[in-house]
Amino acid sequence: MTLAHSQFEAFCAGGLAPGWSLLVQGQSDSGEDKFEIDFLSEAGDIAFHIKPRFSSATMVGNTCQGGRWGEEEVSSVFPLALGEPFEMEVSSDTEHFHVYAQEHKVLQFPHRQRPLAAITRVRVLSDCRLAQVELAKRGLSWG
Repeated sequence: MTLAHSQFEAFCAGGLAPGWSLLVQGQSDSGEDKFEIDFLSEAGDIAFHIKPRFSSATMVGNTCQGGRWGEEEVSSVFPLALGEPFEMEVSSDTEHFHVYAQEHKVLQFPHRQRPLAAITRVRVLSDCRLAQVELAKRGLSWG
């Protein structure tokens, strides 16, 4: 049985800026590591790639510029479980992407691509059942 590869893509008018937040809710029950979120630049680079790896219970972040992947940043904070509904949120400030899963902070990833405004698309590739994907500009809150 093959699962449909659902995909969500959104265009950020004016590019990404501090305060943007992406919320993804869904359920992964295939046992496959086929869920990823990519923030894409106008030039086609992947400014930020985040992928939960259920097989190794790690969260991996990376960048692909000019067709070449950078060094992976791996977090072993992994509050997701196969078969369970999940919620992930990726937000951005001036220095980092911040990744939360089930309201636990799992990764802080420095911006490797400048300017942030060059990041104009967000893509979610998934064989999970996606319940909701929401791209929102929030007011920056400190503290």
